[in-house]
Amino acid sequence: MANLNRIKVTLVEKQKTGKWLAEQLGKSTCTVSKWCSNSIQPDLATLNKIAELLNVDVRDLITPSK
Repeated sequence: MANLNRIKVTLVEKQKTGKWLAEQLGKSTCTVSKWCSNSIQPDLATLNKIAELLNVDVRDLITPSK
């Protein structure tokens, strides 16, 4: 399974939890956990919202291609 996003890493860098993110987005902690483990991916609108909440550029949440 490819690591397409850096949500988990960014949460750690910003000292936030998956539970906090789930509450901010109105999503289940299970969904956020799946995003963090890269088993599913958030849609682009949600990715933009995550970037806003974490005060980062949306590109920082995406693993660059090689």
